[in-house]
Amino acid sequence: MKRALVTGGNSPIGTAISQELASMGLHVIVHGHSHQEKCDEVTRQLIQTGGSAESIYCDLSDRERTELIMNQLLENGPIQIIVHNAGIFHDAPMAGMTAQQWHDVIDVSLHGFFHVSQPLLLPMIRTRWGRIVAISSLSGMIGHRGQTNYSAAKSGLHGAARSLATEVASRGITVNVVAPGLIHSPSTEYAFTEQQIESMVPMKRVGQPQEVASVVGFLASEKASYLSGQIIGVNGAMAS
Repeated sequence: MKRALVTGGNSPIGTAISQELASMGLHVIVHGHSHQEKCDEVTRQLIQTGGSAESIYCDLSDRERTELIMNQLLENGPIQIIVHNAGIFHDAPMAGMTAQQWHDVIDVSLHGFFHVSQPLLLPMIRTRWGRIVAISSLSGMIGHRGQTNYSAAKSGLHGAARSLATEVASRGITVNVVAPGLIHSPSTEYAFTEQQIESMVPMKRVGQPQEVASVVGFLASEKASYLSGQIIGVNGAMAS
């Protein structure tokens, strides 16, 4: 059974991705950090519905701790699917943004991608099969007011994925980015009115986490074996 790691697996999108991968017959490793009880609940639900899953916890901005956890996972064999979904927000206009707000967001989203993926790469390469998917955002494609830190982190993932895709292409490994737009979650319900959503999104609605997960599931499958180095928007036709 192939193993898949989903960072930020307790978020709405991360949960949907974990469910999708479990339904594909993969053993899903659900990563969390600050909300361990939510991470455990996702894992319990996957197992209750017939899936195979486990939970892990670490701060992805902590390189040494993350590397230790990744190496512990490797004791049971290679991880051949990585979905880097973890990310945080610290929105503020650049002129009023603190250094901590800048670094925290980049440390989790961008540095976290390296901290997770780098220890897992050589074991994956030796199997000559792998799938790496980074979850970005429309903000990383077009930029949003008050999100210079978040946009920088997500745009950085685009460059990292494209370069890594060329490095591992000959080893049967694909690397892609999925960039969601407005997706249903407590934060979008709080931040936008129905009227605002209708004016912003050509499809006149927010997306559902499962609509993102379905794309990730495809990219993690054999069907996507010739698709690599791409940034795929899931945004209801918003300009990108």
